[in-house]
Amino acid sequence: MSTTTSATTKKGYVNGSDLLLYIDDKAVGHCTSHKISFSSDTKERAVKPLASASISAGLWKNKGVTGLSYSVDADGLRFYNESECGYKTLLGLWKEGKPVTIKAMERESTDPYLVGKCIIKSLDEDNPGQDDATYSVSLENDGEPETLDASKITETPEATE
Repeated sequence: MSTTTSATTKKGYVNGSDLLLYIDDKAVGHCTSHKISFSSDTKERAVKPLASASISAGLWKNKGVTGLSYSVDADGLRFYNESECGYKTLLGLWKEGKPVTIKAMERESTDPYLVGKCIIKSLDEDNPGQDDATYSVSLENDGEPETLDASKITETPEATE
């Protein structure tokens, strides 16, 4: 059950349609879904435990973070009268081979929680007979995000269900 009553009063489950993805200041056109993944590169360290430690202590490894990254995947329907960032625009951006700026934010907000440069890793189109033509785009970060601020995500602790 998803309930969104206004920009200032949100409660219940978050509706995915209220979360938007922008590429170069245009919303992803006729987007059916998008996914943002945050990843950590890690390194394991096996260290001999202290002499006073139990035998099993040597079985446990420590891990450390050696890098951070994020990726973005989006799917959309192709639309003849596209006014946002649809397949045609994405194909042109991919062909340039340059970073694009992505923004992730809530609908009715002007304050994105994620802003950063990304490279278009892949762009796919699917054109089944007698069905909707679709596209998928995958992006990977190009450096540190300009903005990555969880406080800009609406969540009210007292409204848990």
